[in-house]
Amino acid sequence: MRLFEILLVLSCFALLVDLLFIKRSAKKTGLGLAIGSSVIFVVQLLVEGYRWQLLLVYIMTALFILIVSFRHSGKMVNLKIGKLLKYSLSSLIVILLVGSTVLSAYLPVFDLPEPDGPEKVGTQTFHFTDQNRDEVLTEDQSDKRELMVQVWYPAENRNNNKRGTLFPSDKEMFKKYIQSFSTSLKLPAFVLDYWKYNRTNSYENVEILPSTSPYPLVLLSHGMGTSRVLQASQAENLASHGFVVVTIDHTYSTFATIFPDGRVTDYKTKMTTIDDRTKIGNIWTKDVEFVIDQIEKLNSGAIESQFKGKIDLKNIGVMGHSFGGATAFNTTYLDQRVKAGVNMDGSLNVVENRDDINKPFMFIRSGGFKDWLVNFENDRNSDNEVNKFLSDELHIMKNVIEHGGNVIYVEGTQHFNFTDLQFYSELIKLSGITGDINGKRGSSIVNQYVLDFFNKQLKGTGGNLIQGPSDMYPEVKFIDPEEL
Repeated sequence: MRLFEILLVLSCFALLVDLLFIKRSAKKTGLGLAIGSSVIFVVQLLVEGYRWQLLLVYIMTALFILIVSFRHSGKMVNLKIGKLLKYSLSSLIVILLVGSTVLSAYLPVFDLPEPDGPEKVGTQTFHFTDQNRDEVLTEDQSDKRELMVQVWYPAENRNNNKRGTLFPSDKEMFKKYIQSFSTSLKLPAFVLDYWKYNRTNSYENVEILPSTSPYPLVLLSHGMGTSRVLQASQAENLASHGFVVVTIDHTYSTFATIFPDGRVTDYKTKMTTIDDRTKIGNIWTKDVEFVIDQIEKLNSGAIESQFKGKIDLKNIGVMGHSFGGATAFNTTYLDQRVKAGVNMDGSLNVVENRDDINKPFMFIRSGGFKDWLVNFENDRNSDNEVNKFLSDELHIMKNVIEHGGNVIYVEGTQHFNFTDLQFYSELIKLSGITGDINGKRGSSIVNQYVLDFFNKQLKGTGGNLIQGPSDMYPEVKFIDPEEL
């Protein structure tokens, strides 16, 4: 909970105590408490903003302020009620206030974890259209493939701008965005309204930090059905360490993508077979390759921007989560411009003719990977199409290790510990999609290993963590080729 929210809850309980236990003759105490609570109430609404989780606290605080004020002013008739009714009502009020407070704590307004790099982070969003590709996920045959991408970079903040919000700051765009998301979750839109307060650690459209050499580039793909929004903290952390990071919304495979003209696209991807995975995987791979093309134009000045000459196109990495991780592997294999890649807990979408990858690559899997390996041994030689696919995938991982890459897993994590979803609510753990590990701890571990990998492969520095087990991160386990 935020500071003034906590103070508001405390003042509400203090007012209740005054009503129950303080004599009417103690005017200074009661009136002082009412005035102080009124100030906190107003400041909370003006500075931090209203959110529905605290509705009962708002109502009770306002009501208590009025009652206490009138009570100690002597203008209120002294109503006598029985002790049983008095304490029954008081108990009910306390239960409601505690419920509202707990709801606020478990559905919090949050800031993304601060990046641990030395540089401030800037961000800028671009809308790109691939005129050479038809959009195959819509019915309109005239549609071309459109993408929204967000660039994160080391920055200067000379004007002391405020940190940006995680979701669109424009009220109408935010409303459309949340409406699409809430519809997919089958929730009323107001339930997610408080997300407008969630903040990043980056500054919108500020100047890139001058450097004597260009910054290495990392492209980042989200998981199927999510959004680039859920990978923001990873992008910020890399940018704070001197990388330009580009996060991509893979249109029609997100819960929502909003375009500059106000259009909002939702999820339209159908993926039930291996062939479907291959088809969509090809679309996403071409998305990444197309975005690299556009970054080349930004760097050359063909597209006017502040990034001209600032990006090191000889050192490009690709990473992704889940289906985006599979895309990272596929792009690393196919695109000669990509030097190294990271797959965060994603099964591959193409395994045929992929076992000879000779570029640096790292697979980071969730905590249950080792147990899954043991159980899979019983089915490895099955004629089942899926089992054969998975067996081929493990062979690719083995080959990656033998070519100097890594396959690691992080104990205590589950699939969505590789995204920012773990910061939205502690209640998410109950669903099992995040693990027992503390969210910030899990995020930090993933960030450190991704950073160490790209530092070594794209900058020629570091690389200590990916050499083997570390006392600093005992949760991280390395897989030997023989285990695959």
